[in-house]
Amino acid sequence: MAGLSGDQVLEIDDKTEDIQNNINKDSNCDSNLTNREVTDKAGLVVRGEENSNNNNQGGERDMAPPASNSIHRSGSRPQLDLSKAAIQGSSEERDPTILLPNQSDDISHLALDIGGSLIKLVYFSRHEDRSIDDKRKKTVKERLGISNGNRRSYPILGGRLHFVKFETSKLNECLDFISSKQLHRGGIDSHHWNSEAPANENAVIKKATGGGAYKFADLFKERLGVSIDKEDEMDCLVAGANFLLKAIRHEAFTHMEGHKEFVQLDHNDLFPYLLVNIGSGVSMIKVDGDGKFQRVSGTNVGGGTYWGLGRLLTKCKSFDELLELSQRGDNRTIDMLVGDIYGGMDYSKLPPSILKSSQIGLSASTIASSFGKAISDKKELEDYRPEDISLSLLRMISYNIGQISYLNALRFGLKRIFFGGFFIRGHAYTMDTISFAVHFWSQGEAQAMFLRHEGFLGALGAFMSYEKHGLDDLMVHQLVERFPMGAPYTGGKIHGPPLGDLNEKASIVGFCDIWPESINPLEINGPGLGLSCSKRISWMEKFVLKGTEITAPVPMAPPGTTGLGGFEVPSSRGGTLRSDASALNVGVLHLVPTLEVFPLLANPKMYEPNTIDLSDHSELEYWFTVLSEHLPDLVDKAVASEGGTDDAKRRGDAFARAFSAHLARLMEEPAAYGKLGLANLLELREECLREFQFHDAYRSIKQRENEASLAVLPDLLMELDCMDEEARLLTLIEGVLAANIFDWGSRACVDLYHKGTIIEIYRMSRNKMQRPWRVDDFDLFKERMLGSEGKKPQPHNRALLFVDNSGADVVLGMLPLARELIRRGTEVVLVANSLPALNDVTAMELPDIVAEAAKHCDILRRAAEAGGLLVDAMNNTLDGSKENASSVPLMVVENGCGSPCIDLRQVSSELAAAAKDADLIILEGMGRALHTNFNAQFKCEALKLAMVKNQRLAEKLIKGKIYDCVCRYEPAN
Repeated sequence: MAGLSGDQVLEIDDKTEDIQNNINKDSNCDSNLTNREVTDKAGLVVRGEENSNNNNQGGERDMAPPASNSIHRSGSRPQLDLSKAAIQGSSEERDPTILLPNQSDDISHLALDIGGSLIKLVYFSRHEDRSIDDKRKKTVKERLGISNGNRRSYPILGGRLHFVKFETSKLNECLDFISSKQLHRGGIDSHHWNSEAPANENAVIKKATGGGAYKFADLFKERLGVSIDKEDEMDCLVAGANFLLKAIRHEAFTHMEGHKEFVQLDHNDLFPYLLVNIGSGVSMIKVDGDGKFQRVSGTNVGGGTYWGLGRLLTKCKSFDELLELSQRGDNRTIDMLVGDIYGGMDYSKLPPSILKSSQIGLSASTIASSFGKAISDKKELEDYRPEDISLSLLRMISYNIGQISYLNALRFGLKRIFFGGFFIRGHAYTMDTISFAVHFWSQGEAQAMFLRHEGFLGALGAFMSYEKHGLDDLMVHQLVERFPMGAPYTGGKIHGPPLGDLNEKASIVGFCDIWPESINPLEINGPGLGLSCSKRISWMEKFVLKGTEITAPVPMAPPGTTGLGGFEVPSSRGGTLRSDASALNVGVLHLVPTLEVFPLLANPKMYEPNTIDLSDHSELEYWFTVLSEHLPDLVDKAVASEGGTDDAKRRGDAFARAFSAHLARLMEEPAAYGKLGLANLLELREECLREFQFHDAYRSIKQRENEASLAVLPDLLMELDCMDEEARLLTLIEGVLAANIFDWGSRACVDLYHKGTIIEIYRMSRNKMQRPWRVDDFDLFKERMLGSEGKKPQPHNRALLFVDNSGADVVLGMLPLARELIRRGTEVVLVANSLPALNDVTAMELPDIVAEAAKHCDILRRAAEAGGLLVDAMNNTLDGSKENASSVPLMVVENGCGSPCIDLRQVSSELAAAAKDADLIILEGMGRALHTNFNAQFKCEALKLAMVKNQRLAEKLIKGKIYDCVCRYEPAN
């Protein structure tokens, strides 16, 4: 079936015939791993190209009248729970990992799409829900009315979907990878969850599709002990596309004149659309819904045509080599242009006596006939440059595909056209050419859109074929995409599988694939290291031991655009866009069922968390510089947090090189990991720290600052209690703003730390609290809190306080403000990070801080007891004593993230539940109130408090200067 597989036979025709022989020759390389004996309730799904006997279908069948496809799914599948599926991390990376939080603990799945040139592999890895039997959390859930619903009695495991590529000619490496991770037996961690289950290697459910599945079925049986069955190829393709378009926020993007722009789709208005899959041939599929599609057209002129003619005419030995040639081509030497026919003139500028109609606006650079000059030129094939031939071929085929696609969309009245398949391979010039063709023929009314996971549609669809139940309930906010080092590209080059965690063991073969090309992994066996190719060591160990500079995955290139605007506009040279310049990375999709959209957002569809627009190159460069300059100090703190051991120092150096490589990659291609915002950058840094097992780099600093601040808190509370309520409210807001200066993420603040103690810095900051502040809505907030003209307002029902930094910020700033709200009869929920980020306080740390503060304050003690924060008072709380009943509760919930910023489209279910009865939100700190959410609008009242600790941000955001303050009060929207 032509064009169904994204990489369908794009290599030399006889290359795949030799694969089996190469594998047999390499049989001595089989991994001698000792696999755990586990119950195998896993499924192996393999999909690939059609049998080679059907390769001519793209020509003959595409010309036949299309027929509707009857869709059939096997009912004898193990159930895969896809409810609450989510991507883990940033949106720019290609093929990210997907987290399956509700996946049961006895199922693991693997799916393969085996094409003529590439193997695409999607696999599920378990992710244990490490929930702790926390009495405090249990009490908070009871107060907020959070139940476990229909949760099962055994542990609910989250999980991730990983995307991996291998060359088909190196199938042994793919088999070694599967074997080393024991994916064919349910995964390397299955024994932990099935310790009492007997081994059963024959209980594998087998599924496959395509030519590769036929060709290598015996090899899979011999090497892995599995048999492979089939899934419908087009069914998988459409299922994969539907899942991605509905589940991933920035899956689709446009590409015009070298500019990539991500498209936000409304999944409720997704269907119908046209899916154009470009493999050897081209299939055009009208998709009307889940499981509802029809192949309406196609063409036999596709990737196979480009590669076949290119191989004959240029003697190139690989598809990627042919694409590289096009980068240096000049099609004017071989294509006949309008200007060649009309003496260099545009058709529209001919004399009126000749041109009776000006409706045909063809410029002199319009291609009138591809390869047209070869008719009149007295040249032989060897007289033409291979580069020019490759570019002319690429344009001819891409324009043709774009035109036919638009005409089919017009025929069926379709608004959206998505292009996929490994002919595209992230190739910038190919996407630009297709985009122009659609734009040209539609007169700008239609756009070509491309998919970040374009090459993995079939493999993902095969994976989904295990069980579709729950897929319709999948929500975009439950997918988190993360980008570990080694995340693969969607372009043609193979960079191997994503890297595992620090303790994950992988074969030397897998390591050779994932290492940067500038480093030879076999050279690691230096004196004293005691390593050999036969010894399995983790990628991290090799990374740390090597100690050399890590380069960005793709070489840096000077900025430039194609100038592509249409048939007539594009530069005749292809070199202005490199073939890999637009290749996006594929991350790991984490499915997180506990994430929800913050219910108090006024308009969730219009909500954009990031305040800073990094599409401005100068803005991007500035913040990259800020992060780079802060890196040495961050590494020092991270190493110190691990005791300063030699191992910590090696990991610290490795983290610095890895994060620098991330920055270099994003500086070259800002869209490499999806739509990029400052919040994404800051989260990427924290994820990179955790990847190198630095889980709380500022642990000791936070402890010291908390102790120092708690020591002076009683004196502060006594001073506050001596004030009248108007002076006290002003002092409290001043205290929050002053204490917000303690931010280890700010270069200016780090310099202050080196000049005085935290108490000295706090006093200095308080002395600067002179009104009016740069943004000063205090009087409006005071009127809401205290009333006017003798009228006392109704107190708030519940306030959500989004806290920021540890130490003085939370202890001397936010806790006293929380105390004031409590004494006025308002329930208070402190919202803190789920995971550490810089010196931000976490939800796990807050109860101990509150408990210590409560020793010196009856108001805090009673509220903390009512909110279940004091363990010693838990029995009284549950019994509902009179003393506790007289106080409103003080509670703590986690926000669901581990970043200095917060995206309110993805918050914890606890926070979402707490928000339902809240009528006041207080966002504090630069990350949560300025970098993100400064422009966010809410259904309830909101107070945004922050001290601006960056000069550039102060100038751009509030037209102020560093250390200016923001007190922004917004009534309910």
